Amino acid sequence: MKSKEKSSIDYFRSGLNCAQSIVMVFAEDLKLDRELAVSVSCGFGGGMGRLQETCGAATGSFIVLGTNSCRNHSDNSDRKEAAYSDIQKFREKFTSIYGTMNCKELLKANLRTEEGQQRVKENNLTEIVCEKCIVDAVKITGELMNPGH
Repeated sequence: MKSKEKSSIDYFRSGLNCAQSIVMVFAEDLKLDRELAVSVSCGFGGGMGRLQETCGAATGSFIVLGTNSCRNHSDNSDRKEAAYSDIQKFREKFTSIYGTMNCKELLKANLRTEEGQQRVKENNLTEIVCEKCIVDAVKITGELMNPGH
């Protein structure tokens, strides 16, 4: 496993959520303060505030891709267009792997219920599903930030 991918899993296993784990591995590249990186991505875990909508690994990647666009373009119109384009490319690649970016569909469990949380724990879904999504999100994000590498 490559360094960023391994680091993202280490962050996740240390207690950061899926979105935070993505943002943290790219924080240095983006010259983001680490505390700020953890803070701005805090609410996106569990499919955005455990609402189980868009996967936190994906939203963490969206934060990174948007920040990268702002770093690479001075005009806000260019920033937005580049960010939107990268996010759309990310979605295409991620859904080609998983068929969805919806956290609830990925886990096949409702994290907002005790039963759903128990199912995730008993079936080790954070490792089987979430960690795989995190690793793939890191790969896709890295590819989009560094095309041709």
